[in-house]
Amino acid sequence: MNTYLSDVTAVPSKGQVVVLPKAIRDDLQIEPGVKLMVISDGTSILLKPIPEPDISEFRNMLDAAANWADEVSMTEDDISSAIKSVRKAKRSAK
Repeated sequence: MNTYLSDVTAVPSKGQVVVLPKAIRDDLQIEPGVKLMVISDGTSILLKPIPEPDISEFRNMLDAAANWADEVSMTEDDISSAIKSVRKAKRSAK
């Protein structure tokens, strides 16, 4: 079950959110420097913490892509040709 916390803060003339209440920061483990995505549906505003990427996940994706390329015998020249082909097609579509 979700725990809902609420508090009130003020917005000064420059539009900054002055205080993100401590109880909410603590509950969500929001430390200084954490980036927040701001989302609005026209009547509400949602601040969503953006987690720092995990470099090991990126390495795993790169390894998986390299393994796939090996399995299908794709070379660096094949990749360069594919990129050039896509760029040419995009230029032609304009």
